[in-house]
Amino acid sequence: MTEQGTIWLTQDAYDKLQAELENLKGPLRQEIIEKISAARDEGDLKENSGYHAAKDEQGKQEARIRQLEDMLRRAEVGEVPPDDGVVEPGMVVSVKLLDFDEDETFLLGARENLNEGDDLTVYSPESAMGAAINGSSKGDTVTYSAPNGKELKVEILDAKPYTA
Repeated sequence: MTEQGTIWLTQDAYDKLQAELENLKGPLRQEIIEKISAARDEGDLKENSGYHAAKDEQGKQEARIRQLEDMLRRAEVGEVPPDDGVVEPGMVVSVKLLDFDEDETFLLGARENLNEGDDLTVYSPESAMGAAINGSSKGDTVTYSAPNGKELKVEILDAKPYTA
């Protein structure tokens, strides 16, 4: 995973990711090592599906470990923002995309802050729209440059803290 900017996380989200990392590096890593060893003891590795499945699982687990380590290294831990209508990381923001006459609601922050099963769209504070609206208030209209270079306008309809 390539290094990007800061990831805003609540303390709760940070703690969950840290616990997942410890579990992956400890008991789960040991469990996969044991699966690989047991499968290796079965003989011919070329036709041993258990061995190949365990190695695939190990690869996915190690990738997740690297991803978590990167995210936690870049994390900025903060409290849930105040309910003052000002857009900032940790807020559920509703905007009107004026160029498309569409409304959109999303979390400004990191996907890791979402509760399991919550299907909110997430925009990074470093994204084009996220950076443009950060610090704006309900009723403000903001213009930003989309990745394709087009200038787009959004009106802030609401900004409420995301409650987990």
